[in-house]
Amino acid sequence: MKRWLLWVPLAAFVAVALLIALNLRPTDTAVRSRLVGKPLPAFSLPASVPGKPGLSDAAFRDGKPKLLNVFASWCVPCLAEAPKLLQLQKAGADIRAIAIRDRSADVQRFLADNGDPYAAIGDDPASQVQLALGSSGVPETFVIDGKGIIRAQHIGDIRDSDVPELLAALEAAR
Repeated sequence: MKRWLLWVPLAAFVAVALLIALNLRPTDTAVRSRLVGKPLPAFSLPASVPGKPGLSDAAFRDGKPKLLNVFASWCVPCLAEAPKLLQLQKAGADIRAIAIRDRSADVQRFLADNGDPYAAIGDDPASQVQLALGSSGVPETFVIDGKGIIRAQHIGDIRDSDVPELLAALEAAR
């Protein structure tokens, strides 16, 4: 009987772990921006790397839809999505970026190693613009229409299956 009592705590632990895993897990843990459908917040960021312009909200009000990618050189998923951003650029997407909490030399190295799909990169050292956008992490990509309205938000790294969806969202934002 004493041997049987030794297994009771383990069985209880397994039962509780299963209940937590199966019933209490949230279905969507992503934090969605409340700005989807609203204008970009006002911002003006200096250039993150030499030879490439900085970024402001005014750049998104020229009548042409764009992607706004929030990334960092130290972000592993950003590395994974780099080829997909190049694929989007080759398909005609105009991509602008915000580099958060990063150093210019590190961003330059990241772009040299992984390609540079960006027309402009703003430097957001304290993540102020990132947070104003409602972005909770990196990478995140926003579809912005030609009037500067956020039309869609993609949380996480862009994967093969996301490329057609982002291109369709850009087309819909025309």
